[in-house]
Amino acid sequence: MIRVGVHVSIAGSIVNAVDRAEKIGCDTFQIFSRNPRGWRFKPLDPETSAGFRMELEKTSISPVVVHMPYLPNLATPREELYEKSVEDLAAEISRCGELGIPYLVTHLGHHLGDGIENGRRRVIAAVNRALDAADNDVMLLLENTAGEKNGVGSTFEDIAAVIDRITQINRVGVCFDTCHAFAAGYDLRTPGAIGVVTDALDSIIGLDMIRVIHLNDTKGELGSGLDRHEHIGLGAIGEEGFSSMLKEELFRTRPLICETPVDSRRDDAGNILKVRQLAGE
Repeated sequence: MIRVGVHVSIAGSIVNAVDRAEKIGCDTFQIFSRNPRGWRFKPLDPETSAGFRMELEKTSISPVVVHMPYLPNLATPREELYEKSVEDLAAEISRCGELGIPYLVTHLGHHLGDGIENGRRRVIAAVNRALDAADNDVMLLLENTAGEKNGVGSTFEDIAAVIDRITQINRVGVCFDTCHAFAAGYDLRTPGAIGVVTDALDSIIGLDMIRVIHLNDTKGELGSGLDRHEHIGLGAIGEEGFSSMLKEELFRTRPLICETPVDSRRDDAGNILKVRQLAGE
């Protein structure tokens, strides 16, 4: 049985996310631990953290994943922004620990024209500093990006180069995003193409490092560099691509989280159902 879910709102209280996830049929789900569009946030109230853990224990949902907010940039050459980004990363790792959440997903950021090697060097330093500052067993998952200009982490080699220099290697893994991979030039439309991609993942990063999959179709064409998510099967990857992926052990044995639109064509529950259908369940 696959484990599939979506990104869930924490409106009202982070505790409410558990009930929302259960009602739409999630086996796993992703949240922001706070407002993702601002720098200011309140510390987690111990009662809220305990309430979240209690609600989660009543379900069979596992794992829960937190995604980093939008504003931090771990690759930026702008010193003030960089320091705030490292602080935020450490804070989010700590918040995951308080909530009993095992995984935090982060993008690697943008080097703003300063060069991929300089950007990567800053990401490595940021991750090492944040992991040292947050003393828990939360695993930081580095997410592949869509090949956009000045992005760090669009190639498997780029991600592997970062992982190779992380001191607490047991506390890092990878979140593989299908939309981003396709936009960066990794074809996922046919069984043969998917085999080439998973073989490359295995040889360059190691499949054991892939802990979570963001299962998203895409509005952009192969290699477009466009980070625009689409409903499962309705984008450029298409139903054949997802049906083929969901026959592969990598995709059947990892938590699958859809970050797909909600519109008149389909909602979150509809995308979960579509994934189950394409997986033959």
